[in-house]
Amino acid sequence: MNAVEAVKVVILGIIQGITEWLPVSSTGHMLLFDALLPLNLSEDFVSVFMVVVQLGSILAVVVLYFNRLWPLKKSRQESMRTLRLWGRVLIATIPAGVVGLLFDDIIDQKLSTWPVIAAALAIYGVLYIVLEKKVRIRTRVETLDDISIRDALYMGFFQMLALIPGTSRSGSTILGGMIGGISRPVAAEFSFFMALPVMAGASLLRLVKSGLAFSGAEWGYLALGSLVAFLVSLAAIKGLMSYVRSHDFSVFGVYRIVLAVVVTAYFSLS
Repeated sequence: MNAVEAVKVVILGIIQGITEWLPVSSTGHMLLFDALLPLNLSEDFVSVFMVVVQLGSILAVVVLYFNRLWPLKKSRQESMRTLRLWGRVLIATIPAGVVGLLFDDIIDQKLSTWPVIAAALAIYGVLYIVLEKKVRIRTRVETLDDISIRDALYMGFFQMLALIPGTSRSGSTILGGMIGGISRPVAAEFSFFMALPVMAGASLLRLVKSGLAFSGAEWGYLALGSLVAFLVSLAAIKGLMSYVRSHDFSVFGVYRIVLAVVVTAYFSLS
C-alpha cells in the first residue's frame, strides 16, 4: 500500500466512524473530503470503498449491543423480545431497501455532487432547528419494546430519505422517530439497529456489482478503512447516546448550515 493513500484512507475511516452516527451525513462528508483530497485510486474502487467502509461502523453496533441483538437467550421470553425487535428492524428496512435497490446507480451517478450535498445539508439543518425549537411533540414510546410495526415503518420512510447524499441516515431516522412520538434515546438506539441490514445490504450489493476485482493493496485499503471506522464508531455511538439523553439536535442544525455555506463557497470559487 502507498503510505499517502493509506493516510487518506485512515482519515476517511475516522470521518465515517464519527459522522455515520451523528446527524451530519457521513456520505456527504466523505464525498466532500474526497473532492478536496481525492484518493489516487481507480474510480470504481473509490465508489466501492465509500460504501463498504460502513461495515466497520455497523460492526461497532453489533459489538456494543450484542446482548440486546443476540436472539438465543436463556429464557424464551427474552428470546421472543429480541426476535420481535429484529422483526421491527427488518420492517423498517423495507422502504430504503427497495428504493436503494432500484435507484442505486442513479443516486451514485446523479446525486453524489456538491450542489446536492450542500442543499441537503442546509435544508435538513434548518429542519433540525425548527423541529427542535418550534415543535412540541408528545412522547408516547419510552422503550424499544414499545415500538410498533407502524412506528418501525414510519422511521423506515425517514431512512429512505437519507439515500440522498448529505441528508444523514441517523439524523433523519432519529428525528422521524421523535416526530412519531418516540423518545430521543429510544429513537437513537433503534436507528442504530436499522443501520445493520441497510448498510450491510448496500455494502454487499456494491461488492457484488464490482465483481470483487480488487488488487491486494485495494483489499488492504478496505480493511484499514473499515477497522478505523469500527474503532471510532465505538466511541461515537457511546458519545451520541450520552448526548441525546440531555441535549437536542439544534447544534447539529447550525453545523450543517455553516458547512453548507462553506462547501458552496469553496466549490463555487474553485
